[in-house]
Amino acid sequence: MRAVLQRVTRAAVLVDGEVVGELDRPGLVALVGVTHADGQEQVDAMVRKVSELRILHDERSVLDEGAPVLVVSQFTLYADVRKGRRPSWNNAAPAALAEPLVDALVAGLRERGVEVRTGRFGALMQVDLVNDGPVTLVVDV
Repeated sequence: MRAVLQRVTRAAVLVDGEVVGELDRPGLVALVGVTHADGQEQVDAMVRKVSELRILHDERSVLDEGAPVLVVSQFTLYADVRKGRRPSWNNAAPAALAEPLVDALVAGLRERGVEVRTGRFGALMQVDLVNDGPVTLVVDV
């Protein structure tokens, strides 16, 4: 499982012009990709990382700050661009595997008391955000 975590001052996800998930205060956007070998162990590790990484202001975490997280599924994080000009998506898990794991990540964060908003799995989404810092991390578990 891979996530690109961005510290933001605000963020929103739109599908067909409709806001489906929004952060109206500082928090994190988590763009999340799943690969074939991922399972509950990777979900649990990612829940810990997203909620406990001290990347908010004054080295505080989402849990410390009570900050919200916007989770957006993004299979393109597993693109392979080493050969040619067309990305290969072979490393990205199919929707039947990926969607339940992204849902489990959201559930795991909520179980820890994190306020979570989401995009819509498999939809063409527009993500609007203001990166704070900028702080952007790639997290592999």
